[in-house]
Amino acid sequence: MNFLLGAFKPACNILITFSDAKTRKQVPMKKESGQTVMVPLFQSQENIAGKISIEPLQGKKIEHNGVKVELLGQIEMYFDRGNFYDFTSLVRELDVPGELYERKTYPFEFSTVEMPYETYSGVNVRLRYVLKVTVSRNYGGSIVEYQDFMVRNYSPPPSIDNSIKMEVGIEDCLHIEFEYNKSKYHLKDVIIGKIYFLLVRIKIKNMDLEIRRRESTGSGANTHVETETLAKYELMDGAPVRGESIPIRLFLSPYELTPTHRNINNKFSVKYYLNLVLVDEEDRRYFKQQEITIYRLQDS
Repeated sequence: MNFLLGAFKPACNILITFSDAKTRKQVPMKKESGQTVMVPLFQSQENIAGKISIEPLQGKKIEHNGVKVELLGQIEMYFDRGNFYDFTSLVRELDVPGELYERKTYPFEFSTVEMPYETYSGVNVRLRYVLKVTVSRNYGGSIVEYQDFMVRNYSPPPSIDNSIKMEVGIEDCLHIEFEYNKSKYHLKDVIIGKIYFLLVRIKIKNMDLEIRRRESTGSGANTHVETETLAKYELMDGAPVRGESIPIRLFLSPYELTPTHRNINNKFSVKYYLNLVLVDEEDRRYFKQQEITIYRLQDS
């Protein structure tokens, strides 16, 4: 029985380390198992370099057909779990076929790597970056080790950022104007605005402002849309009167937002909306929705 257990153990230990591991920022990342691990953070055009150590188990030798490391950017749809679509694929051959008797360390480097999309983990899709080391073998199967890392990309403040002005109304019953100070916000921004009541002939009980995330995956007939309400901010409790104006001040930093992702590799999109909800005394609900753009600003 012990012999059988031993048969399923990998024939070697593989350790992947980044050359700047001690100084590079580490960020939490949730694995599929639900556990959170700390992984290094990169951005597009950076060098990704380090060392790979392969150590055979004591008393074993490994015959192999070569050793390689790949840097992969992958998108996985949860309805097609386990099937990864590679949008970035770089490879470095580390060793020619031969035998390993003792620990061997291989340096590797991928220079100015194009990583156009951010790491993303959503309801129906995830985008990940990973280093994959493969020790190729004829018998017993190849030995593979993975090392995740995270990518975040930063944007400068937009040169044009128009305010949003909208009207919502029900003929002869309700007429409201609302205004937000801009249409593009960074992740730690504040939404500032005002709501004006020009005509109020229905009894409004309360009014909320919601932040909604809409994730759409697939395309054509296979498009799947998932909407989440991430924040709900009570603007008013009680009936407004004509001529009244209500200020809005909503801080984004407490919420787990990501940048807006538009048509990532024709696989998925993530968009954000401000949703104004009015409820009257008969519990009828009135909505007005407006898309906003969210971007990641470089930490100063």
